[in-house]
Amino acid sequence: MSSVFSPSCFSVPEDLSVEERDELSNIRRRKRELLDDIERLKFEIAEVMTEIEQLTCVGESKTSQRNKQIAMGRKKFNMDPKKGIQFLLENDLLQHTPEDIAQFLYKGEGLNKTVIGDYLGERDDFNIKVLQAFVELHEFADLNLVQALRQFLWSFRLPGEAQKIDRMMEAFASRYCQCNPGVFQSTDTCYVLSFAIIMLNTSLHNPNVRDKPPVERFISMNRGINEGGDLPEELLRNLYDSIKNEPFKIPEDDGNDLTHTFFNPDREGWLLKLGMCIQRCKINLHRGVILRTVFLSLQDKEPRGIIPLENLSIREVDEPRKPNCFELYNPNHKGQVIKACKTEADGRVVEGNHVVYRISAPTPEEKEEWIKSINAQQAKGGETHTHLLRHCALLYT
Repeated sequence: MSSVFSPSCFSVPEDLSVEERDELSNIRRRKRELLDDIERLKFEIAEVMTEIEQLTCVGESKTSQRNKQIAMGRKKFNMDPKKGIQFLLENDLLQHTPEDIAQFLYKGEGLNKTVIGDYLGERDDFNIKVLQAFVELHEFADLNLVQALRQFLWSFRLPGEAQKIDRMMEAFASRYCQCNPGVFQSTDTCYVLSFAIIMLNTSLHNPNVRDKPPVERFISMNRGINEGGDLPEELLRNLYDSIKNEPFKIPEDDGNDLTHTFFNPDREGWLLKLGMCIQRCKINLHRGVILRTVFLSLQDKEPRGIIPLENLSIREVDEPRKPNCFELYNPNHKGQVIKACKTEADGRVVEGNHVVYRISAPTPEEKEEWIKSINAQQAKGGETHTHLLRHCALLYT
């Protein structure tokens, strides 16, 4: 590269000595060198700036591509959560750890909260770990139970299957007690009371429920749940008032939640339950659970007992006292009392004591339909938790 200056640009004064002429010549030569260096640096800087601009464009392109992939992963998740998570993992947008996936679900950007709830409620071992990590992202310290439930139930939509609800509420109760030690005697107490609050919300604010429970009924139905003792009445009144004054905000209300599970049976009808005495009962078949209403009067329509379908089988039997009989039994533990519960006349909830439940249908056709319906529930994997069953009985007492 040549300088923009040439030696002919400058003349040498006539009155300078030889030494002065040499010094001036050296100064001019050095100046030319400096000017050349400046020009070279300008050129190099221009080249570097061009490279930086190119790299920036590539980086922006990669960021844009990444954002597009994340958006695609969210769409896939909303259509099929497992495929969506797999897509994000394969494209290095998520790490295959429960903590990273839980953080993704907790942020919830662009995710359907109903699908989040379904994914978190899955029985798969990895999903259970994700649920645990998801719950631990919630901070419940110094919140009362209703405040904590409001936060928790807004981060996803509670699914409609009893077994999923059970797992999620157990995780919630454990986390709440961890954040608030000493409030309850055990996590079971927190678990049962949480269900009581959720169902109180349904009873008070669902237009299909005509009989709105007063605070005294809410207090009564929760007696003895604190490891056999009673919770402070003031605590229960405050929880009741909070729900009465402000219902839970349920994201993306599509009706497929706890309300749907227990107020919309898959099958119901009048059957005879055989035992020491023959009782006419209204049997309501729900997802994984049978709610049994003992027919006491025309006005008595509230379920009085619950029989879980977990681990049970159904078979036809011959019964000399009544025709068209079938029974529920445990094929793996012959002679073992079936996990169930019922409500006594004084409102107490007690464990069932039946090895089998024998039921008579009005007609052979109805018997076949009931067997078919219960077997269909079993095929779905009917799974329930003892405390959930106990609480359901409390709820409907």
